[in-house]
Amino acid sequence: MTTPPAMGRAAREPDAIAPDGSEIRLLAAAAQGATRASLCEVRLAPGAVSRPVYHRTVEEIWHVVSGRGQVWRCPPGGRAEAIDVAPGDTLVIPIGWRFQFRAYADAALGFLCYTAPPWPGADEAQPAEIGGLGAPTV
Repeated sequence: MTTPPAMGRAAREPDAIAPDGSEIRLLAAAAQGATRASLCEVRLAPGAVSRPVYHRTVEEIWHVVSGRGQVWRCPPGGRAEAIDVAPGDTLVIPIGWRFQFRAYADAALGFLCYTAPPWPGADEAQPAEIGGLGAPTV
C-alpha cells in the first residue's frame, strides 16, 4: 500500500521571497505529491508595490483571499491598465505577460497562486524593464 502525500500548510514565516518581492508560502508542490502544477500563498505588505516581472514558461491563476490592491498585466509588446482586486477576484497571468501588483495601505494583499506547470526554479521569473504601477517598494 502506498502512503498518501504530505499535506501542505501555510507557514508562519515565508518559505521564500519571490523575484517580484512578495512573500511565498508553499502549499502544494513536489513535497506534497504535485507533479503537474503547484499552489502557494502570496502576500504583499500593506502599501507595498512589487517589482515588475514576467514568466518564461508558466501560467498562473491568482485568487485573492485577503486585502485589496491593484494588478497590472501587459501582453508582450502591448499596453494595459491596472485593475482593482479584492477578496473573491480571480485572474490569469499568461506566459510572457509582464505584471506588477500593489497592496493598498490598509491591509496586506493575499492570494492563492496556482502555477502550471509546477514552478521550475529561481530563473523562471525575469525582471521586466517597466511596470504599470510605478517604482517598486520591495
